Amino acid sequence: MAFFVCFFFLFLLISSSTACDRCVHQTKVAYFSKASALSSGACGYGSLALGFSSGHLAAGVASLYKDGAGCGACFQIRCKNTSHCTKGGTIVTLTDLNRNNQTDFVISSRAFMAMAHKGMGQDLLKLGIVDVEYKRVPCQYKNQNLAVRVEESSQKPNYLAVKFLYQGGQTEIVGVDIAQVGSSNWGFMSHNYGAVWDTSRVPSGALQFRFVITAGYDGKYIWAQHVLPADWKSGVIYDSGVQFTDIAQEGCSPCDDETWK
Repeated sequence: MAFFVCFFFLFLLISSSTACDRCVHQTKVAYFSKASALSSGACGYGSLALGFSSGHLAAGVASLYKDGAGCGACFQIRCKNTSHCTKGGTIVTLTDLNRNNQTDFVISSRAFMAMAHKGMGQDLLKLGIVDVEYKRVPCQYKNQNLAVRVEESSQKPNYLAVKFLYQGGQTEIVGVDIAQVGSSNWGFMSHNYGAVWDTSRVPSGALQFRFVITAGYDGKYIWAQHVLPADWKSGVIYDSGVQFTDIAQEGCSPCDDETWK
């Protein structure tokens, strides 16, 4: 019971700091010429990030990065220069922390160009920085479950560090439990940084995971019953067998009913 209360309190802290994710926000956006600059960022995805959103990556300010809880979040961004840009804009995945508060995002040049009308991508790049509006949207990975990558720093049987990839929905992971498959003796993992969680109390045998995620106006558990085999290895990516489709809701009045035209 105390364990649940602890995570519920953690959920309240997260949700109170992320109110109105679904609202439309105004800012400016700049770009990195190379997406690799964003893939090697604070979320710890490395080169794997280049496979997210077709390389449409973003570094977000601290309020979007959320001490790493925002890693993997998806945002629709469109520039307000209608002569250059489409109404649909582009969707980016957050993979890094933007430490420059002059813009809410710095995005990859590929994502920057994707906001433009056909044939006007290079013209948009020449502007360097543009006024945009954005909102958070659900991440969608068709036929792709949440993946678990065992980090190279893991040392069996004393230490396990993992990162989570292809997180769907519009949610945040706020807690992770781990146990041997078939056991009810759950232990918690600690949030190390970015998308990485770890523990020095590694159960033996094959491992199951239980995630605490933001969902609806509350939180919920997602149980991944068979994730890591007994002979798990560092550097290997494993299929969790589950995917998140939930959308976290907030009391976003007055923008709850706002239509993005």
